[in-house]
Amino acid sequence: MTELPAERVFVGLGANLGDTHGTLAAAVQALRDLPATALTAVSSFYRSAPVEAIGPDYLNAVAELKTRLEPLDLLHALQAIEQAHGRHRPYRHAPRTLDLDLLLYGQRVLDQPGLKLPHPRLHQRAFVLEPLAQLAPGLVHPQLGPLADWRVQTTHQALERLP
Repeated sequence: MTELPAERVFVGLGANLGDTHGTLAAAVQALRDLPATALTAVSSFYRSAPVEAIGPDYLNAVAELKTRLEPLDLLHALQAIEQAHGRHRPYRHAPRTLDLDLLLYGQRVLDQPGLKLPHPRLHQRAFVLEPLAQLAPGLVHPQLGPLADWRVQTTHQALERLP
């Protein structure tokens, strides 16, 4: 039996409660430890204001993976990492200790309960588009085309790249 080729996947990382830098660093390590998965790159960290929410500023990044995990299996692994870092979901857009979003899974388009791929709002968020552009400047969304074309629409969103 031949092994399936690894898919190029992008995961958004965010936190705005507790030790955000330490939490994102630990989440990157947890991504590195996922089975059938290789962490290939991590963007710089960015500070951003909450979008459609209240609370402290977020620390954000994007990680690039190569994985043989199926999308739902990867999603469940990401949710387990969130829970290990104290993630609670009391209401939509609540502040969080860790948020891991499956942004893109190769060129797959899925619409299943609990999982939509690509992430339905990734093209509307500077805190996603800027780190994605850092990792993959020519990245193409399977439905919307080049993601670079969408960045101009998010320039009004407060975002600071951290050293």
